[in-house]
Amino acid sequence: MKFRFLTAGESHGKSLCAIIEGMVAGLDISTARINEDLKRRQQGKGRGGRMQIESDTVEILSGIRFSKTTGSPISMLIKNTDFENWKIPMSVEALNLNDPEISEKVKEKVITNVRPGHADLAGALKYGAEDIRDILERSSARETATRVAVGSVAKQFLEKFGVKTESKILSIGGIDAQNENAVDDIILQAKNKGDTLGGLIRVYAYNVVAGVGSFVNWDRKLDGNLARAIMSIGAVKSVEIGLGKECAVTVGSKMHDEIKLENGKIIRPTNNAGGIEGGMSNGEPIVVTLAMKPIPTMKTPLKSVNLNTKEAIEAHFERSDTCAVEACAVVAEAMTAIILCDEYLEKFGGDSVDETLTNFKNYSLKIGERLS
Repeated sequence: MKFRFLTAGESHGKSLCAIIEGMVAGLDISTARINEDLKRRQQGKGRGGRMQIESDTVEILSGIRFSKTTGSPISMLIKNTDFENWKIPMSVEALNLNDPEISEKVKEKVITNVRPGHADLAGALKYGAEDIRDILERSSARETATRVAVGSVAKQFLEKFGVKTESKILSIGGIDAQNENAVDDIILQAKNKGDTLGGLIRVYAYNVVAGVGSFVNWDRKLDGNLARAIMSIGAVKSVEIGLGKECAVTVGSKMHDEIKLENGKIIRPTNNAGGIEGGMSNGEPIVVTLAMKPIPTMKTPLKSVNLNTKEAIEAHFERSDTCAVEACAVVAEAMTAIILCDEYLEKFGGDSVDETLTNFKNYSLKIGERLS
């Protein structure tokens, strides 16, 4: 069984939505849990004005009855509160642009000054857009709210198998995240300068059974699929599994995790592989580290050009965060859970959660006998 999802919606459109296909029947789903994750995504140091406007909550439209999945596609809706202020410039229907009031409101939101670091220039060239609003609205990080909602469903599925995901902020702007005062100071400094900050994030997945993923083809490797999912988050520029880039300067005798017997059980004293060997989980915690770039929309804009007039200008500024590292961590958790959910359903999936759990338990007993 394949777990997949699609999202739709624009940053200032009516709403965001997601459709999930492949979730088994009979799984208890808590809407409150989804809303908790959505709230976590909106929090964090350095968030901007949009988070003061929106209060993201999910409305489930199909696929769940009496709080249990039915096996049919799950559809979810997250309304954009700010759409009330964007009804004309984000209208789905054609407008009477001969009306001066309507025409002015549309022109106010037209963007032709491309922003370095965004999808603006490449997107406008690819899709032939003269108004970069058509690119900005969908490429906005607001889309990640739907991923968090889907990820919350995946987390609730994984919990049935004892799998838990969590994230940790390692650093912000090069400052160790444990030094909270210094982090607060650097965020305030960046805000005052009209600048932005990125950071390092680590995601963990605990109690993942050995043998999830496969070595037989490139697109079935667990680490490859995790890396792709995390890299699909717009602001992420690098992904590492386990020891990551440090493996390049570590000798083999120190890099690879020895396998030992302790009290009759096979154990690993270290986890430099990050829980994945040969494209498969090995029973150790899965460890993924990602680097988030500073948000490219800045109050002190970079130099750019007007795509239509070719004049030198300063990049367009639209409401932005100074730092969204904590939000990115929640999205990375969601994407990790989505991939693991898909892998578990592929390996153990039946048509119901009970059938899937039975398959999982039988497999776990078999490998448990070989490991002890």
